Amino acid sequence: MRTRPVLVYDGDCGFCTTSARAAQRLLRPACEFTAWQFADLDSLGVPRERAEYEALWVTPGGEVYGGAQAVARLLLRAGGAWAVPGALLTLAPVRWIAHGVYRLVAHNRGRLPGGTPACAAPPQRPA
Repeated sequence: MRTRPVLVYDGDCGFCTTSARAAQRLLRPACEFTAWQFADLDSLGVPRERAEYEALWVTPGGEVYGGAQAVARLLLRAGGAWAVPGALLTLAPVRWIAHGVYRLVAHNRGRLPGGTPACAAPPQRPA
């Protein structure tokens, strides 16, 4: 059984990989980072389609948070001053706005610095 949460990101996307590395370096959260391409998604309880769609935060107990809520959990886990924006991201209406911003960035990540054609996100959320 895992004792630390896991942040799952798209390792084929330069923007996502750069963001994950920056989070590791700047936030230093007590968690693991793994590209979904190298993760045991079955043991994490995450379908591949969801991992392709958004960043995921998987708790040791198996709860899964996606997109902006994964970012919120990462910030909360980092603690200190980072916990404030993390907590704000969990509250309505900030949560709704954060979801929209996350989707906007996710759908355009190929155009962002470090983005590549592999960064193209699936157009719709999986069922």
